[in-house]
Amino acid sequence: MLTRMGTRRRFKQVDVFTRVPFKGNPLAVVLDGDALADEQMHAIARWTNLSETTFALTPRDPQADYRVRIFSPGTEFPFAGHPTLGTAHALLEAGLTPKTPGRLVQECGVGLVHIRIADDGALAFRAPEAELRALHASLFPAVRAALQSDAFHLGGPPVVATMGICWLVVRMDSAQACRDVRPDAQALLEITRMGMTGIAMYGAMPPGGAIDYEVRAIFTKMDVLTEDPVTGSANACIARVLEAQGFPDGGHTSAGYTACQGGQVQCDGRISVLYQDGAPWIGGHSVSVIDGTIQV
Repeated sequence: MLTRMGTRRRFKQVDVFTRVPFKGNPLAVVLDGDALADEQMHAIARWTNLSETTFALTPRDPQADYRVRIFSPGTEFPFAGHPTLGTAHALLEAGLTPKTPGRLVQECGVGLVHIRIADDGALAFRAPEAELRALHASLFPAVRAALQSDAFHLGGPPVVATMGICWLVVRMDSAQACRDVRPDAQALLEITRMGMTGIAMYGAMPPGGAIDYEVRAIFTKMDVLTEDPVTGSANACIARVLEAQGFPDGGHTSAGYTACQGGQVQCDGRISVLYQDGAPWIGGHSVSVIDGTIQV
């Protein structure tokens, strides 16, 4: 791991799932968090006020290249997708040498997460196993109220997908139906009170294009409706659900597909999903926009 200098630590802010700065999902990364107390990590995460801030640590597992802890301003997560890719990008850019060429192993709250390094710099993580259960039909009215739409569950009912983070995965009738959703904050709050982080919705694009799915992820933050620019864990849960449902949009998704996310919040995230080694791999590019130090 990198050596800290006094109370100054290497710090990066990374935009994830994009090649273009300010079009992906931002992440703050403290590159040497070993000597930081929990309360210091919480304080830094509150100060950055981003959806997540990560702290790179010396691994405990000998298989791992590094360990990471992931914080939002209010809590710690055992796993999250865009922090996984953004932290790996920041460490590689700062000089971390993988134990195995072309691969990284991240240690985090859900165990070991494997990451592939492509020749063009794109990174992809192997999606953790997900616990999937169909949402009971009695709760469909709550979904309709939260989405202000009934254009969902074509080809499969909503699914509660738990992968460290718990998303309610909702299949919309089309990409346009996904874009047309105007969620209701109070009704969405009722969904999150059931123990779910939020709603990850997706809809199929017309066939023949470069993008297969439109994705949106909505949740409440301090009781305020929030839409995520690009969400690794939500896309990983969607990928697991598509696999479990037998790829209802045709055989092409059994090899992989491409999704976009963030158009409703003036972003343009791109997510690649590849099914290999018995699991979906969730990938994309990252770009550093801030590179310096943080005083702790």
